[in-house]
Amino acid sequence: MATTYESFVLRTTPEKFYIEACDDGSIDVLAIDRVSTEMTLTVKKDIPPSALSQPICGIMGTTRMVAGMYLIVITKKKKVGDLLGHVVWKATDFDVISYKKTVLHLTDNQMQDNKSFLSMINNVLQTDGFYFSTDYDLTHTLQRLANTSPEFQEMSLLERADQRFVWNGHLLRDFLTQPELHKFAFPVVHGFIAMKSCCINGKVFEWNLISRRSCFRAGVRYYVRGLDMEGHAANFVETEQIVQFGGGKASFVQTRGSIPFYWSQRPNLKYKPKPQISKTINHLDGFQRHFDSQIILYGKQVILNLINQKGSEKPLELAFDKMVTSLSNSMIKYVAFDFHKECSRMRWHRLQILLDMVAEMQDEFGYFLVDAEGKVLMQQEGTFRSNCMDCLDRTNVIQSLLARRSLQSQLQRLGVLHAGQRIEDQADFEKIYKNAWADNANACAKQYAGTGALKTDFTRTGKRTQWGLLMDGWNSMIRYYKNNFSDGFRQDSIDLFLGNYAVDEGDVTTPLREPKDWKFLTLPIIMVVAFSMCIICLLMAGDTWTETLAYVLFWGMASVVTAGVILFNGRDFVDAPKLVQKEKMD
Repeated sequence: MATTYESFVLRTTPEKFYIEACDDGSIDVLAIDRVSTEMTLTVKKDIPPSALSQPICGIMGTTRMVAGMYLIVITKKKKVGDLLGHVVWKATDFDVISYKKTVLHLTDNQMQDNKSFLSMINNVLQTDGFYFSTDYDLTHTLQRLANTSPEFQEMSLLERADQRFVWNGHLLRDFLTQPELHKFAFPVVHGFIAMKSCCINGKVFEWNLISRRSCFRAGVRYYVRGLDMEGHAANFVETEQIVQFGGGKASFVQTRGSIPFYWSQRPNLKYKPKPQISKTINHLDGFQRHFDSQIILYGKQVILNLINQKGSEKPLELAFDKMVTSLSNSMIKYVAFDFHKECSRMRWHRLQILLDMVAEMQDEFGYFLVDAEGKVLMQQEGTFRSNCMDCLDRTNVIQSLLARRSLQSQLQRLGVLHAGQRIEDQADFEKIYKNAWADNANACAKQYAGTGALKTDFTRTGKRTQWGLLMDGWNSMIRYYKNNFSDGFRQDSIDLFLGNYAVDEGDVTTPLREPKDWKFLTLPIIMVVAFSMCIICLLMAGDTWTETLAYVLFWGMASVVTAGVILFNGRDFVDAPKLVQKEKMD
């Protein structure tokens, strides 16, 4: 496999960026012309002595703003661990550097737009969870890597990467067209990676958890639901659990993704907006496209639908069931499990009902297993595709339980666990396992919903606690605020970062400056004034109680009516995306 360079120095002059490879024996230098934007290979002696130097950890890519091109580099990294002898890094800090030396050529409006676009790029970069390796392909599972051709093995990391999980794919588009530059760039995945060295029965083994978020139909909780026209599901995450011991290795893969047809749930100031299923789009076409691709990639599919089977979620469950029946594909099985109903009143032991329902299917799927000689002993022949409404909290709980059941068998096959031993009885490992899965839940939730996950007390301890319920309430309040008042900006940030919206250099007008409706400012001011006057009337009573009551009723009524009008027109008051008009599903 063609690897990339590991360490670099960025040398800057007014005319060019020079990115010097600092690996032993390397002589290559990448030169980027700051005027023409041309990228070429050169050598160290061509770097002017006056160039300013800055050590960097890698190149994220380049992007275009109103002011021109920008170079995005990784300035800090942290070692996560070793996977099959290859170091895995977490990118922890970035720098966004302008090709242009000044922005004085822009108008005031263009400067403001450029500043907004830059803050969007930084917003994505500051979202925790970017990982890379310079000599290992993090975008593929062990099983996919084992089933590749010799030609694939010789490709560069950029060429062979699974594009679903390359979050800097758009930023590296100019590198992709120039093979000689591939040693200077590597794919960066977004999600979560935990790598732990563990010990059971005195036997030390490596346990890894990798969650890869798809960059297709990526976005935030309420603005991206269901499918796009290509069959890509929102919040799609591939999670792989890897065990290594004594030269042998095993892998178990699961997926999660939004309910795979055309539906939306736009924020409207209500705590839970009502889901809307499109009445104008042929759902079965997209549904079939989605599962055709899943079957090609993962084999048989068992859908675990964990949403409520009553209330506002019920129509989604009925539609999902109906579509699986209509598709009539023997490779797809559908299992509906009302998580909240079954586990109500802290009855979390009832999750065993679902595990028992799917145990035979899980045994049939198996997992990927390779012995110390490199011989493939078993292939995973299908995956569980889990979903709840957000594919976060309920989904993560179920995935952790399925993964533990697979791990029990894997550790026995690899010779770590003795016959009759159970993972649950290995206290030290169980703590590591539960905490890693809870951290995985938090990472996926922060990336999609803006807060940590709910129900992580169960994932960490195996039981529901009063403190956990309080924390869930707090996180739910934070989610409500973010989903209604800051997620439009976050969605725009992701669309810009992934290239779903392209900025033209020197743009005179952009969607950022669309004027707000008069209601947006007027009604909240009226409501605040009316509520304030109501409080003042209570504190500063009139000459008679009837006069005070009249004033309180008048201003109280004014604030209530105004609040009602605001709620009725809720969509006008939330922070909505401006850059890309998402499909209208309702």
